[in-house]
Amino acid sequence: MAGNDLNHENLILSQFSKQAIPFSNIPGHSDKAVFDLIIKTSGITKNDTVLDVACGPGILSLALAEMARNVFGIDKVPDMIKRAKQLQLEKNIKNISWEIGDMYELPYRDEYFDVVITRYSFHHLLYPLKGLMEMKRVCRHGGTVTIIDVAPLPENQYGYNHVEKLRDPSTTKALTPPEFLSLAQRAGLKNITNKYYKLPRELEDQLANSFPDKDDDEKIRELIKKDLGKNNTGFSPNEKDGLIYMNYPHMIMVCQKI
Repeated sequence: MAGNDLNHENLILSQFSKQAIPFSNIPGHSDKAVFDLIIKTSGITKNDTVLDVACGPGILSLALAEMARNVFGIDKVPDMIKRAKQLQLEKNIKNISWEIGDMYELPYRDEYFDVVITRYSFHHLLYPLKGLMEMKRVCRHGGTVTIIDVAPLPENQYGYNHVEKLRDPSTTKALTPPEFLSLAQRAGLKNITNKYYKLPRELEDQLANSFPDKDDDEKIRELIKKDLGKNNTGFSPNEKDGLIYMNYPHMIMVCQKI
């Protein structure tokens, strides 16, 4: 493994080992309206076998299991899978299997899943096309590949990534909607559709559940406060009842493997 790859691998493991519990407790990550939108947009049915790639603490997997026949969740961070198993026990959901593994080398045979889905993984990838091609490989012909991720507009991309790299050093680059479209086309996926939504996060709560490097939390505060009424960062920050909110731009991209 090259030095840059190894350094990034260590950042991922460090950040997300610490985030396993805080990430699973963020209300917006378990928003029922968002889950309903994801299920409707991706077309998941009760007959489907679904793979949730980079599943984290299993929040999305558990929601999908209420609709799908079977769900498999895979993540490279052992603490995330440990948390996912805890949540599964609490919810008493049976039709989920978990595995520790890398999305670049998924341990499943070709065309095994009806739906392959991932949330919040692509802005951490050094090689997004490689990750998408592996998702495509394990998806059956006629099945769907779905990516849910943050997706700032092109004019906001620099400002957005600057803030997020300060907040989470394992961030590589948040792709814009045109970049996601190009990625799907390069992967040979078809019938590409997009849905957009925003998730608000109160600034101080977001920082309390993050692990930025020393003093970077104050840099983030300054950047977001200066951006009120401007939106150079892509967060459309606003103030309500004395609190400042960051509004994360999200995209659901659904593609078909033909």
